[in-house]
Amino acid sequence: MIENAAAAPPSIDSLNKIYFETNTIKEPPPSSASELNGVDNLYFPDWMEGQWDLTQTLVNTEAPLGLKYMGGPNGDLQIAQKTMQEQILQNGVPYQLQVNFIKTKWGVAEDRLQNLKNRLNTFAKKDVVSTIGYADVGGSNRPSVLKLGGTELDPLQTTLVYFKGPLAQKTFLVGHEESFRNSNSWTGYELTRSIVALTNQNTSPPITADQQNIYYLERVSDTEVRGKLRLCGFLNPQQDKLYFEAKNRAVSIADYTLVFRRKVDDIISVK
Repeated sequence: MIENAAAAPPSIDSLNKIYFETNTIKEPPPSSASELNGVDNLYFPDWMEGQWDLTQTLVNTEAPLGLKYMGGPNGDLQIAQKTMQEQILQNGVPYQLQVNFIKTKWGVAEDRLQNLKNRLNTFAKKDVVSTIGYADVGGSNRPSVLKLGGTELDPLQTTLVYFKGPLAQKTFLVGHEESFRNSNSWTGYELTRSIVALTNQNTSPPITADQQNIYYLERVSDTEVRGKLRLCGFLNPQQDKLYFEAKNRAVSIADYTLVFRRKVDDIISVK
């Protein structure tokens, strides 16, 4: 965990050591209050702008604190074993999807609407998303973006998804950090909080989950970027009975390789 958000940004090597060379990862803090200016977001390198064909492949999955911590709010071992077995079956399977990154006044941001929809549908192996849109929050909202010179197309932090079924998911960006080694290498992370709730008459309480998405990206050429993605899952104090035992450490880790190839019809427009 990066202790002092007000200090100079950590080097890319220190971020890689903290997040990719160990399986003991602590949940990072929220972004500082100074960033809650209405246009806060995770901003990627300029060379990520545009439409890409992405190949994402799972290469490692683990439960660093033990399987029971992956068993849902009650630490159910059977649920945990089933979850792990399903993930192991995906090991080495390449998933193909299209992703987009949009240039804004403040930097290049992920097109969360397109990318999240494509991820959800691709990994579910069917169309599961009914509608998706942005939601305004204090740190990232459309009125502030427009007032400060942005556009209606600029990505925001928070998304709201309605699935094809009685289910909805709201995802917030809680914190982020990024750093360059040089003009062609970049590491960054975002900490998100997702709330999943039924939209019918069922009275089951919503489920809240925190996840850290850690990226390492390296530009190979103007048309190819390679990297890796580590997804770290954390327990939530409001619902998970093992939260205090976890001591703010990641309870699940999934490592992916990433290969971005710029879409052919996007190459000319970028040059």
